[in-house]
Amino acid sequence: MGEGLVLLGEIGRPHGVRGLVRVRSFTATPEGLTAYGPLFDGRGRRFVLTLLAGGLARIEGVTDRSAAAALTGTKLYVPRSALPPPGEEEFYLADLEGLRAETMGGESLGTVLAVEDHGAGAFLVLSGPPERLVPFTRAAVPLVDVTGGRVVVVPPVEVTAGPSEDAA
Repeated sequence: MGEGLVLLGEIGRPHGVRGLVRVRSFTATPEGLTAYGPLFDGRGRRFVLTLLAGGLARIEGVTDRSAAAALTGTKLYVPRSALPPPGEEEFYLADLEGLRAETMGGESLGTVLAVEDHGAGAFLVLSGPPERLVPFTRAAVPLVDVTGGRVVVVPPVEVTAGPSEDAA
């Protein structure tokens, strides 16, 4: 798999004793997880999923709880080429990785190392020094120019904790 991979989901904990698993889809709809063909893990292992109700899935070849448990936390990817091209003024978050990050004035802030989302909204991980986390919002990232190879970032005001005035 020499081309870029796009993260579509993650295998969760097992459900029952027959090898079913919970799945977390990072696509617009849960069905998007299986819409682009077989999925792969980071090592290139191939997975074919059948989605069931309630966020559950059956994985081809997985028939018992211990085999399902061994896959907990496995990230599921598709080759970038399997996805349809984005529409005009659209992009995939994976396309942001590797872009230059700069201020409105053109000052370099590094490159986008990753786009991550742990449930509270996506954020960009920018190379350093220092490495920075920037919320992926219109206010913090007002311009995404995939063709031009850059994102414009308005770094949020950094907050530092100091001794409180009440601690006297």
